[in-house]
Amino acid sequence: MSYLRLAIPSPLRRLFDYLPPADCDLATLMPGIRVKVPFANRQLIGMLIEVTDTTDVPAKKLKPALEILDTTPPLPAHLLKLARWSASYYQHPVGEALSQALPVLLRKGEADNYIPAMKWRACTGASTDSIAKNASKQRQLLQWLLNNPAGLTPEQLKEAGSTKATLTSLQEKSLIEQFTPQPDEQADNILREPPLTLNPQQQTAVDSLSEDSGFRSILLYGITGSGKTEVYLQAIEAQLKQGKQALVLVPEIGLTPQTVTRFKARFNVSIVSLHSNLTDKQRLEAWQQARAGVAKIVIGTRSAIFTPLKHPGVIIIDEEHDASFKQQDGFRYSARDLSVMRAHRENIPIMLGSATPSIESLYNVQQQRYQWLQLTQRAGNAKPPGFELLDIRQDNLQDGLSPALIKQIGGHLQQGNQVLVFINRRGFAPSLMCHDCGWIADCRRCDAHMTLHRSPAHLHCHHCDSQRPIPRVCDSCGADELKPVGAGTERTESALQQLFPETPVIRVDRDTTQRKQALQDIVDQVNLGDPCILVGTQMLAKGHHFPKVTLVAILNADSGLFSADFRGMERTAQQILQVAGRAGRAELPGKVVMQTHHADHPTINSLINEGYLAFAQQELNTRNSANLPPTINCIMIRAEARYQGQAERFLMQVRQQFDRQDGKPQWIGPLPSPMEKRAGMFRAQLLLQSHDRKTLHGLVNHIALQLEASAEARKIRWSVDVDPIEMF
Repeated sequence: MSYLRLAIPSPLRRLFDYLPPADCDLATLMPGIRVKVPFANRQLIGMLIEVTDTTDVPAKKLKPALEILDTTPPLPAHLLKLARWSASYYQHPVGEALSQALPVLLRKGEADNYIPAMKWRACTGASTDSIAKNASKQRQLLQWLLNNPAGLTPEQLKEAGSTKATLTSLQEKSLIEQFTPQPDEQADNILREPPLTLNPQQQTAVDSLSEDSGFRSILLYGITGSGKTEVYLQAIEAQLKQGKQALVLVPEIGLTPQTVTRFKARFNVSIVSLHSNLTDKQRLEAWQQARAGVAKIVIGTRSAIFTPLKHPGVIIIDEEHDASFKQQDGFRYSARDLSVMRAHRENIPIMLGSATPSIESLYNVQQQRYQWLQLTQRAGNAKPPGFELLDIRQDNLQDGLSPALIKQIGGHLQQGNQVLVFINRRGFAPSLMCHDCGWIADCRRCDAHMTLHRSPAHLHCHHCDSQRPIPRVCDSCGADELKPVGAGTERTESALQQLFPETPVIRVDRDTTQRKQALQDIVDQVNLGDPCILVGTQMLAKGHHFPKVTLVAILNADSGLFSADFRGMERTAQQILQVAGRAGRAELPGKVVMQTHHADHPTINSLINEGYLAFAQQELNTRNSANLPPTINCIMIRAEARYQGQAERFLMQVRQQFDRQDGKPQWIGPLPSPMEKRAGMFRAQLLLQSHDRKTLHGLVNHIALQLEASAEARKIRWSVDVDPIEMF
């Protein structure tokens, strides 16, 4: 007898054996193909790991598989191996990890039949001059196709407003034609616009990726505005000329359309994006185009790391320091770190770029794991912005704005420039307080205050998403003197509108960018260059290029200085410099004003006077002496329970049971999480640290297998977080 050994998407850390379906030719089965199987009272899609002639389960108890779904594996063998390795490294059930590597429709059993979508393109020699001037729709459509020589799908044309009648008219005039993209088709000219002239530092960075010498990991440190994106574009150009593909990862969905637009303006090749705002069908089609080699450039967020490329050439991680690259629930992998592993296995170069590199990446440079390249001057004639610390300890603030700052904002607007005001708090105010007794409106499901929103009016917990109406009277004393405390983006927006009624005030946060294309519409409006004030959260700090912004105001530069998380200082520094980098990116000089109650704080002063690298080296020295990552390996076991203390008791039992194991890692905890109650659950954590990574992983793997078999552990929601970056 032969058996199918499958990885099933379940919480169990093991493989499952099944009998082959009837009339199944075992010789044709390849590891990685999908198999539909009965599992408990459900039907699931598993992935074949191997065909074996042994099983630990009595053959009569094995169930037959229902259906073989593939003739060839959806994932190439090396990506299947990478997904299995990542499941092992991140201590996650292999079936769930392999499932996460596939698009949603393939996880559900949809057929993996890639049929290239027909596209439309302009015919050779076509010109809008041959179209009557009053046929505006035909002229517009033809011009759009002329601007996109790689062709456009019917869906893209429909989104642009074209009709079937317009397409038919142009086709009858032999101005446009349909075609089927070929996987390895090479455009005559891969560039749509000429590249910019590089300075010597940029040229060195491009050359480092253009050399055909296989795998190397490069950390590109470039101050904001130094032209990192131009380095990416020209490095990708070199790969495209060799018939290869590029994978570009960005941290946020909001950056994806902006990056795609920039790349499409440069390249005359098929470019696809992968992120959660796409439909399942769109994601599958983009994924299949990348695998077939039709899509030459893939731009995506964290989950795009498992996208197969037929001819991989280079991987680029933009804003590599961003915490968004680490999954914070379920399969807790780091897309940044997996990208390095993938590049190594595919023997291609990888570039990690940032103006504020993570301490981990800088440590890897010191350990000679990464090559170190720098861009220390802004592109063109742009100069780095100047910094001013504004001590507000004795100031009378107007909705969080000091008189000196208000005056400076007015001055920049009068000169016809734009101003960016950064406040990393959504809503109108962080809390609502009773003036009579001091009661604060707290979330009933979390250890957190509820945020006051005015548009629409409600209280909102940004941790568990609970919402409720604004109370008319105090829950504690019944008084009606309820006052907003602190300022959020809504309150700052309202205050600036009153102070500068003639100037548009544009708010950028999650509440104003939920609509599709909302963020892009805002960016387009700002880039018109008219005087305006941008008010926003960290969404404004990442990658945006606003040439007319000459003043950046950071309202609360102190946030994070006294964080309980040892990464608090690093994140504060990164946030300050990323936001500051929006100022003075073109010909106009820029200035950054930071409101602070701690103008003499050594970290802030070191950051603005000596720069990020000096701060980072000091931070790395501190962590080294304190035995903190990245100089030590960490794994956190998290637990959640319905009753207070229950999760801590569970983790204490874990520690007592396994503390006697060989290897002797350092145990910290169990302790309540910094926010103990969240979404109605009480949370605790147990941290294990060791300089010996192999021993640490071996112990935690043993713990996980034991807990999986424990009846007590089934009463608790627990998880393992390898290389944690959030200590909440």
